[in-house]
Amino acid sequence: MMRSLFTAIILAASTSTLAQQAPAPLPQVPEAITNLQKAALDDRLAWTIAEDLTTEVGQRLAGTEAEARARTWAAGRLRSLGFSNVRVESFPIASWTRGFESAEIVAPFPQRLVIAALGNSASTGADGITGEVVGFESEQALEAAPDSAVRGKIVFVSHAMQRTQDGSGYGFFGGPRRQGPSVASRKGALAIVIRSIGTDYHRNPHAGVQTFAPGVKPIPAGALSIPDAEQLQRILSHASMQGREPVTMHLTLVSQTQPGQSGNVIAEVPGRDPSLPPVLIGGHLDSWDLGTGAIDDAAGLAITTAAAHRIKAAGRPLRTIRVVWFGSEEIGLFGGLDYQKKYGAQPHHAVAESDFGAGRIWKVDSKLGKGREDEARLLQAALAPLGIVPGSLEQADGSDIGPLIAAGVPAVGLSQDGTHYFDIHHTPDDTLDKIDKEDLRQNVAAWTTMLAVLAGPIEPEPKRGKQR
Repeated sequence: MMRSLFTAIILAASTSTLAQQAPAPLPQVPEAITNLQKAALDDRLAWTIAEDLTTEVGQRLAGTEAEARARTWAAGRLRSLGFSNVRVESFPIASWTRGFESAEIVAPFPQRLVIAALGNSASTGADGITGEVVGFESEQALEAAPDSAVRGKIVFVSHAMQRTQDGSGYGFFGGPRRQGPSVASRKGALAIVIRSIGTDYHRNPHAGVQTFAPGVKPIPAGALSIPDAEQLQRILSHASMQGREPVTMHLTLVSQTQPGQSGNVIAEVPGRDPSLPPVLIGGHLDSWDLGTGAIDDAAGLAITTAAAHRIKAAGRPLRTIRVVWFGSEEIGLFGGLDYQKKYGAQPHHAVAESDFGAGRIWKVDSKLGKGREDEARLLQAALAPLGIVPGSLEQADGSDIGPLIAAGVPAVGLSQDGTHYFDIHHTPDDTLDKIDKEDLRQNVAAWTTMLAVLAGPIEPEPKRGKQR
């Protein structure tokens, strides 16, 4: 009897605690939003945009003729879809391009390795360079090494990135790529090669940008495919254990940098009240040159544009929707910075960007500010039928929109499943076949839902009678 009573008390207390922790009920979602969401699950436009861009333009390295063709293509496609105020806003950049590249172990175990130059790498010249390889387990280990251990040598840095759903390891494990070349140069290194920042075991190197710190002499910098990076680790280990001669590499990374042009392509769905701040959505138009930029970021452009097009087809929203195809994201967020310079002083109702592939959206975060909690919770409720869980009401992120968010502009983040994103990111495998059509449609439905909430009620365009 006493045991049953004790159990009942514990259960009652647990139930009370759970009740206190349970979130408040989400608000009722208007039927018009639900209907738009259901219809978007049958979307075909996003796939068409992604297919056409990657096929008719292909890779779109920032500042190159290919990116210029992409801007022309984008403006034409947006006009053909009926968007308003379509324009290209150009800005100058330094355009880096790669040439021939190779890495070969000369001694003590001669063999070829697979490598790609990192963005802004200095050129070795056509004849390449030869030097002793010195290895480090991390960027921090390289930082701690005495200059004498590095001077005149080819530095190798390994740092194995771990797989996560949200891609949160990219920032930390990307240190060898982002800061490593500058650190190596300061210490007098001849060149640097790193383990690719990725999670796959394909023999594909991952490209990516690095920017030499002010006053630092540029040196050749490349990324080995992950299998080749691990091979180099074994080579260094075996040579050391066997007392062999130093590991020597012949490295060729031919590249050049020259003045170039990039630009943002902007289009709008006009709102009924032009005095209200717009909702900005988009992705980036440029890509690395190894693949065709399908998941990074043709998919993001396709998703956001298809969603805006669905709102336009349904009628006229209260607020203007501004669609931006940002230029030169990959080499330094220059499109986002140019947009901020031109429009950052203008108020925005919210900003959001799709730039994490085409995996299913699983969480929504927002940072709409005080007084807009009801709007944020309506967004959570509206997205729930798509399997999207509520996240934070105090954070959101995005690459090109990052400067705007940092300046206090309200934002929303629709988090895609990135478990396998860094298997493909910045590699030759970034091609159209990696996009799953069903996942793409779920993304379009989510973005359509978000726009229906944030851009305000949609009123059908009045039917025009026959002209007499």
